[in-house]
Amino acid sequence: MEITVAKYAGFCFGVERAVNTVYDIIKEHKGKKIYTLGLLIHNPVITESLRQNGVEAIEEDRLEELLAQNPENSVFVIRAHGIKKEIAEKIKAHENATVKLVDCTCPFVAKIHKIMDAHTDENSFTLLFGTEDHPEIIGIASHIKGEYFIFDSLEMLKSAYENGLSEKIVSKQVIMASQTTQNLAEYKKCQEFLKKLCTNPLIFDTICCVTENRQLEVDKLSQKCDAILVIGGKNSSNTKKLYEISRRHNANTFFVEHFSDIPKNITLMPHVGIAAGASTPGYMIEEVKKIMSEQENFAQLLDESFKTLNTGDKVSGIVTSVSGTEVHVDIGSKVTGVLTLENVTDDSTAKLENLFKVGDTVEAIAIRVSDLDGIAMLSKKKVDAQKDWLKVVEAAEKEEILEGKITDAVKGGVIAYALSNRIFIPASQTMVARGGDLASIVGTVQKFKLIEVTPEKKHAVGSIRKVVMEERKAAEEAFWAAIEEGKHYVGKVKSLTNYGAFVDLGGVDGMVHTSELSWTRIASPKDVVSVGDEIEVFVKAFDREKGRISLGYKTDATNPWTVFTNTYAVGDVADVTVVSIMPFGAFAQILPGVDGLIHISQIANKKLGSPAEVLNKGDVVKAKILEIDTENKKVSLSVRALLTEEEAAPAEEAADAE
Repeated sequence: MEITVAKYAGFCFGVERAVNTVYDIIKEHKGKKIYTLGLLIHNPVITESLRQNGVEAIEEDRLEELLAQNPENSVFVIRAHGIKKEIAEKIKAHENATVKLVDCTCPFVAKIHKIMDAHTDENSFTLLFGTEDHPEIIGIASHIKGEYFIFDSLEMLKSAYENGLSEKIVSKQVIMASQTTQNLAEYKKCQEFLKKLCTNPLIFDTICCVTENRQLEVDKLSQKCDAILVIGGKNSSNTKKLYEISRRHNANTFFVEHFSDIPKNITLMPHVGIAAGASTPGYMIEEVKKIMSEQENFAQLLDESFKTLNTGDKVSGIVTSVSGTEVHVDIGSKVTGVLTLENVTDDSTAKLENLFKVGDTVEAIAIRVSDLDGIAMLSKKKVDAQKDWLKVVEAAEKEEILEGKITDAVKGGVIAYALSNRIFIPASQTMVARGGDLASIVGTVQKFKLIEVTPEKKHAVGSIRKVVMEERKAAEEAFWAAIEEGKHYVGKVKSLTNYGAFVDLGGVDGMVHTSELSWTRIASPKDVVSVGDEIEVFVKAFDREKGRISLGYKTDATNPWTVFTNTYAVGDVADVTVVSIMPFGAFAQILPGVDGLIHISQIANKKLGSPAEVLNKGDVVKAKILEIDTENKKVSLSVRALLTEEEAAPAEEAADAE
């Protein structure tokens, strides 16, 4: 049997300090009466030891009685959990040469007292996370000025909020703190809930860091071990929390308050973990280990004297012979172990002669035992599967990314195989849209992380979404680290709105406003781009905090005026389209986005009352470029100039003939 003791098991700093202080007082103040105000710590073994050394644990009514008698030669000790503020003040008022007050309040608890003294007043409302009748909470509450509410779960806080608490905390400074030994995960949930309800609540993280480490360690240990012993007093808050945390993952969790609580069959467990509350002395942990070892040695000797092999037993043996069909293994029993290919590997083309040689050590599980035939059929595959399961557990602890093929779509999700184990991936963690066809990813290889592992059931739950989200976040971080104004990207048009197009730049979206899509007026972004198009864009501006990126699409190279000036010059002739008729002339399109004016005087060789006498909207005519006003982006055109040139040509020809 393997025994693993939690690193943070046993006395914490505050408890150890309190216990050592009282034992020092016992040595130094012989003849004096020593009183602890309540139990010094929540551990029956320590409590009994102190009682036998003359230390009396008293409650508030007994204290009042003693103080009324003006006791002499007395030492009053404040326990590790602390006491009410007013009680401490009463004792201080009676302190003199023969009456002494020793404060053994845990420094972490004392810190909360100071927080309440400094930050609470009549205009504050304090939310205190803890057990209402626990001495630590009672002591903390005595330092609170103003109203307060004690709760021990998120559900209790929500219920109170819905039933009048919301009216009490409105317009008040809300303060939140916790008993030092409470469940950290639950306290974090309560903090998130409060942040959604209040503006600027004052939240203090007062759960002891040792308690936090202790809880996290037990959470992991309970998933590794076959059984967990939680040593400590059943009236100890932090010990009960350890028991509850372990019990969530491991049904074989046992509360050991006295040595007699150690289960008799604990030695049957291959791997046992030991955790202990902050009020548990180290010698108790060592004594439990010793008792377990003695039980194991006795059980082992007894087992060896009557050793038999049963179906399901795990064995280790030496290969004695190898043939094409069987491998014989000496397993130290009256029967011979036999391995066949189907119980070694799923590869039907493999050969036993290539996998084993005489003298090899083999671990296997007995799947059928026949004393009559003198053989035990063994399975190496089952042992390998168990080892692979340990790899699954380790992968979960290390948050490794696994790859596995999706083999089936089942109710509520899909099945993937990784590390030779079946992994369930809920529909919500597949990245398939809600209500979508899960069968669409069957047969594909997906990357995922394990989000839940139940060792005793060999049940593992994975998440494709977690990997995708983490990769997306990493890509976003890299993107934001490299972005700068003017930088060009090739992105894919993701969606269109009335005011622009959203472009995926590689995990981060930017927007091209309608005005940036074209140099000419457009009715809708779809006049220029479509969803799925790959386009080159550049960064105009960005706001990292708001996650906004403004993109440009049109460039100077595509500016119609630039195209025009690069194509035409004064004196050139162009085919133009009449786009509008005005009293003073006609506007004609030279290129999309560039129009020129044909003044009424430049339309014909005769005087016109209206341009409409000669031109109609939509007519395509040849016009000569008379002038280009680059500064104002205006073009003057003439049809008459071409008519004059045509008339002049025959006259010149006739003159040449003479």
